[in-house]
Amino acid sequence: MLSELHHLNHGTNLDLALKPAAHGEGAGLIAVVGGGRGCVLRVTGQAAAVWIPLRGRVQLDAANTDSIAVPGEMRVTEAEPRIHAIGRGNAVWMAVLGAPSAWRRALSGVVELPTPEPVLLPARHRADHEIRRRAIALARADQRVRGDRAEALIEGIAFLQDAFAPAIARCPGRTFAQRRQVFLRLQRVRNYLTANCHLDIDNESLARMASYSPWHFIRAFRAAYQETPHAYLVRQRLERARRLLCASPLAIAEIALASGFENRCAFSRLFRERFGVTAGAVRRGDVASAPQASAVGF
Repeated sequence: MLSELHHLNHGTNLDLALKPAAHGEGAGLIAVVGGGRGCVLRVTGQAAAVWIPLRGRVQLDAANTDSIAVPGEMRVTEAEPRIHAIGRGNAVWMAVLGAPSAWRRALSGVVELPTPEPVLLPARHRADHEIRRRAIALARADQRVRGDRAEALIEGIAFLQDAFAPAIARCPGRTFAQRRQVFLRLQRVRNYLTANCHLDIDNESLARMASYSPWHFIRAFRAAYQETPHAYLVRQRLERARRLLCASPLAIAEIALASGFENRCAFSRLFRERFGVTAGAVRRGDVASAPQASAVGF
């Protein structure tokens, strides 16, 4: 299951080249532990990956992804020909990556979805204490117990991915394979919305990304996620605003604008409806009543 474990220290670089599936069927997954400022991981070849920041931020730059992963979340990226990851600040993070064939072998018999070829579904999951504990245990494992620690982490990842089963079942399609393909297209759009929620985005552009007409895109999105693309976009803007209130010195009006809200009054009303507290209360540290992110996705 796990063929390599690499440790990156302060200022070090690691270049990994994954072989094509035809020449690397025997290759397993690769785990990388980054610790310290400025450690860089570069991966070439089709690599799907799981990213678990434990401290600090990790900047991910891939063919279809350019975003920041933060502690408290687990990022899953589907197979990309190029990945560039760098720790920001005194970051500590773990990545588990491999070719699609390696993930199929690792997930086979673990994922409960009804498919002979399990794949990683691109997503942002909440990384709870148990996921972080398993990642740390793998990072500290010696050769004798490394396989067991890797299996435990993969099982935790599969458990979070299994939670997508109801959404896949709600997607249009006659077979599970067809519904999963639709879900993958929608999930890519949803992840794009998450990373770019502060931008001015229209349904026509999103529909083109999913290869749908606007009407069919909205219908499929609502069926899968039980909310419209616009409702999800507003929710992500509010989540972004909450994070900035806790971490940024910007004024509340500036945070509203930076999160995609042009109307300060509308922002204040929506923020209170969403979190049950005002933006000013969050800025002062009174966030006890704010809901937590879902374990399935943000």
